[in-house]
Amino acid sequence: MFKLYKFKILSILLTAIISVPLSSKEDISIIGYWLTSQSIVHIKICEEGLCGTIEHIFVDEGVDPKSILDKNNKKKSLRGRSLVGVNLLEGFKYIEGKKEISGGKIYDPGRGKIFKSNLYLLDSGNLKVEGCLLRLCGNEEWKPMDVAFNEDGSRSVKIKDQFQENEKN
Repeated sequence: MFKLYKFKILSILLTAIISVPLSSKEDISIIGYWLTSQSIVHIKICEEGLCGTIEHIFVDEGVDPKSILDKNNKKKSLRGRSLVGVNLLEGFKYIEGKKEISGGKIYDPGRGKIFKSNLYLLDSGNLKVEGCLLRLCGNEEWKPMDVAFNEDGSRSVKIKDQFQENEKN
């Protein structure tokens, strides 16, 4: 009887210890807003899979972000469009909970080119975005953001501190 009681307590403790780290990682997802080196990108599920739309571009004060054009695009007909609203990702099939997604492509507006791409959701909560040409790959880490929509229609953003959130849980 005492051994059975001891086993139940041990089982409850193990379940509690194991479930805490798992529940803190459930909030980590590729879906959401991301801070890149020059913009804010919104990754969401679209008809073709994942898409990553440029929501905002960081520019000097007084410059309208929507005035920044896709001037490096290989397709001349697209060079007059604003970069705000451009989809950067294509060909990625989203599987919920998966931390690595490959087989897609990414558009690099700075070079005006499309590269083979892989996405890696890191334990830190950051997203490693990799672009490859042949076997040479470069990458950039994007930071997760919280975006709140205010009553007046404006948005408030802040960088998620995923590490601290994981420490609290």
